[in-house]
Amino acid sequence: MSQSIIRTENLIFRYTTEEGVAPTVLDGINLSIEPGSFVAILGHNGSGKSTLAKHFNAILLPSEGKVYVGGLDTADEDHLLDIRRQVGMVFQNPDNQIVASVVEEDVAFAPENLGVPSPEIRRRVDDALRTVGMAEYARHAPHLLSGGQKQRVAIAGVLAMEPACIVLDESTAMLDPVGRREVLSTVKKLNREKGITVVLITHHMDEAAQADRLVVMHDGHIVHDGPPAQIFQDVEGLRALGLEVPESVALMHELRKNGVDVPLDTLDVDSCAAALGKLLS
Repeated sequence: MSQSIIRTENLIFRYTTEEGVAPTVLDGINLSIEPGSFVAILGHNGSGKSTLAKHFNAILLPSEGKVYVGGLDTADEDHLLDIRRQVGMVFQNPDNQIVASVVEEDVAFAPENLGVPSPEIRRRVDDALRTVGMAEYARHAPHLLSGGQKQRVAIAGVLAMEPACIVLDESTAMLDPVGRREVLSTVKKLNREKGITVVLITHHMDEAAQADRLVVMHDGHIVHDGPPAQIFQDVEGLRALGLEVPESVALMHELRKNGVDVPLDTLDVDSCAAALGKLLS
């Protein structure tokens, strides 16, 4: 069995406040993420999912327990650079990640800081922009791009570091549906074609449904972990946690409540339509 790219052991995290009171945000998280997988982490606001994400490249360090990235302990300062090379973060607001006035200069920023030689930077920048479908915008000003395009540039900037894993922390939250589709299509392609591990932190059910594995968090705990088609069948259980299910699953759930024998593993419109077509024929 291959070594996990990210592994947490009894991870506990508390934010310290001025009063010294430290509420527990993550409470005994045990999670292994395998190389090349596409994992979505889902949960309502305050569930701890973004706090967990920030442990994956040592932005935050455990109050108790351990986090390992590629076998390296995130609490060991000597490994900090290696850990951040392995796991790249893409955040909610691309404007906070874009630092240069020209797209290609922005994508070159991280490898330059890592001391990568100039010819290699050129290759990485060109490859990264081509991969996210933004090569034709290399000489453009980032502030003139759409939200989805900016987020793809932010992803290209992470790709230029050649990480083994990309963590997207609510990276589509501020985008319109077109921008969300652009970004999700990009990360699925990175996962499928380049074997990059993708961890997607989201509250959008349709995005979570596209992952290979779904981890559901509630009040600092992992409450579900498995294939999306399996987890979304527990419609009432998820609703009790303040979460919805994809619209196609919700439709089938209503039909079943009314005595119609339909499957609940219809995660998208096409599979839903196929199931209904089969029923009607």
